Amino acid sequence: MSDNGRHEKGMALRAELLGPKFVERMNQNTYQDPIMQKFRDVAAESVFGSLWTREGLDLKTRTLVCVISDAATGREPELALHLRMARRQGWSEEELSEALLHLTGYVGAPLVREAMLTASKVFKDINENGMD
Repeated sequence: MSDNGRHEKGMALRAELLGPKFVERMNQNTYQDPIMQKFRDVAAESVFGSLWTREGLDLKTRTLVCVISDAATGREPELALHLRMARRQGWSEEELSEALLHLTGYVGAPLVREAMLTASKVFKDINENGMD
């Protein structure tokens, strides 16, 4: 990793957005694999440490941008993460559901259906286990 501070900032922001307990579970499961650790580190520096920390948009807006782009491109695993981030940033289930439903006329019902199924699972998990 480079020594520019972006990695550390990115790792801290990632924990803030997802919740420290959730990140710890991800680190113990997905990121136990050395190859996935490399991905996590690159994403922490380049995505969270550079893109997410730019001026111009607040974190709440950035999470909604990610939710919409994931749903529109059928990226369900990423959508689940970004929905969790969006809830932690203050978006309600109703607002996020409505944003996804709004996409029906633009990206089609099949993508929105998959996104709604993902949202339903994430919201259930959050309601049963908390945001972290």
